[in-house]
Amino acid sequence: MAVPSTNTSMDDIQNEFGGSNPISLSEYYSGGPLVPAGAPAPNGPIPGSGQISIGQFRAAENITFLSATGGTVNTTGDYKIHTFTGPGTFSVSSVGNQANGDQVEYLVVAGGGGGGSDEANGGGGAGGYRESSGANAGAYSRSPLGSGVPSLTVSAGSYPISVGSGGGGGQVRPSPGGTKGSNSSFSNITSTGGGQGGNSNTPNPGTVGQPGGCGGGSGRNTNAGGGSGNSPPVSPPQGQPGGDPQHFGTGSHRAGGGGGSTQAGQPGNPSPGEGGNGATSSINASSTTRGGGGGGGQEGHPNAPGGAGGGGPSGPGSSSTPGTAQTGGGGGGSNWTNTFGSGGNGGSGIVIIRYKYQ
Repeated sequence: MAVPSTNTSMDDIQNEFGGSNPISLSEYYSGGPLVPAGAPAPNGPIPGSGQISIGQFRAAENITFLSATGGTVNTTGDYKIHTFTGPGTFSVSSVGNQANGDQVEYLVVAGGGGGGSDEANGGGGAGGYRESSGANAGAYSRSPLGSGVPSLTVSAGSYPISVGSGGGGGQVRPSPGGTKGSNSSFSNITSTGGGQGGNSNTPNPGTVGQPGGCGGGSGRNTNAGGGSGNSPPVSPPQGQPGGDPQHFGTGSHRAGGGGGSTQAGQPGNPSPGEGGNGATSSINASSTTRGGGGGGGQEGHPNAPGGAGGGGPSGPGSSSTPGTAQTGGGGGGSNWTNTFGSGGNGGSGIVIIRYKYQ
């Protein structure tokens, strides 16, 4: 409870902030061992040095901060960062009594989709990407996807964390393509796994890219486009669609790139089907790009690059590149080089939580 707003005594100050007799006002400087910096006092501010009066403590409160465990924990300044690269629990033992003391910032990225297999095959879509604005956890850069997104309110208790694995790359015939990435979640925030890339020939015509957090690129030999992104829909969108193929019967064949978190996968015509780019955030105190789509497979053309943020490029034969782990990058689709190839696996996702702890 706060120091009384009238008739304040040294005992009232000691009861609120602690300490032992004999009592000296100088023990209660703001930012010292007893009084946290920023302790609110309507009659303050409480000085950090020099002259100090009892009246400056009226209605002051011994502020507390959110305390939690779980994942790999690091600190930067006054902020704590919990990183989950696999399933776990974010356990809140107590929340703070200052303004926004029950607020956390988050980044939740799902697993990327696997790339398609066969001759010229779609890149896997990146895992869905969702983050908050960072307004209550210090000045760090976040992607446009966090603009205006509120912090998450927590209370004392346990919050299960799911981190999505990447989808498997499609295997050689008669596999129908890759598999979708798995979802990641924290509290009521769920990011959807990336859609798998389509394959080229089996069944004939080839298969389209599949929907997901970001859509998979379409395999060649189809007359349909890449898979839709932001499926199911959230606002702001968690990802973009996969790219269209170069259609069957128009010469050499190029599949579409997988969608990224901020950019659609590129079509296979007129350029190679590059994966869409991801989003960049420094929520963990290191500027990192995640959520890039996989490159679409090519027949008789150079490899298509994956999108920035862990998207795997396409590759010949069985050497399609997987999406990068802990980025949710989509796997690259396979190329045709006189042999049927397998698609790259999608990259696993990640969950990061950040809050003020002192």
